[in-house]
Amino acid sequence: MMKLPAFNDRQYIKAEKVYSTDRLIEVLFLWCIPKTITPNHITLFRMIATPLTISLLITKNYEWGVPIFIIVALTDAIDGALARTRDKITQWGMLFDPLADKLLIIPSLLTLIFAHLSRPLVFSIIAIELFILILALIWKNQGRTVQANVWGKIKMILHVVGIVCLLLSAWLSLPLLTIASYILIASIFFAGMSIVRHGI
Repeated sequence: MMKLPAFNDRQYIKAEKVYSTDRLIEVLFLWCIPKTITPNHITLFRMIATPLTISLLITKNYEWGVPIFIIVALTDAIDGALARTRDKITQWGMLFDPLADKLLIIPSLLTLIFAHLSRPLVFSIIAIELFILILALIWKNQGRTVQANVWGKIKMILHVVGIVCLLLSAWLSLPLLTIASYILIASIFFAGMSIVRHGI
């Protein structure tokens, strides 16, 4: 049985690459985050805040649900940038950060199926996300270190933008369903490239 990494692990892993977007986020947001706050704290916050976010979407409380979804989704960019720019990547973060993303994205998509989103599209996204999660667990069990890559980052951005378009369509009756579908279709391509980038 695989042993889960410790939340407070201080054995940091050096980032394979610090992206230009990480530097931008560092300038805009990271300067105000105390040194005592680690990327794992932000990931944990996202996991805790996700049930509230999903409950607001299910009840169609979009006035609160849309802004909170955006804030919670942005924590994915913040914890990753914080980990890479401050050299605080941990085994716990590499395992639970993508899990936290899926806990937010998959229920959001399932909730929005009834906002006229194509069911095959939703189930395709969910299937590939679960496949990626299973692969990550297998790689972890094999002792492989798998860090985020640019393809996975783009995929997550497309997920968030696509879901925000769907939410705005449901909330404000904006004609964004077709745009959202194309964005989410593109996310499947980048998800596949993310897997290929890791050697599969």
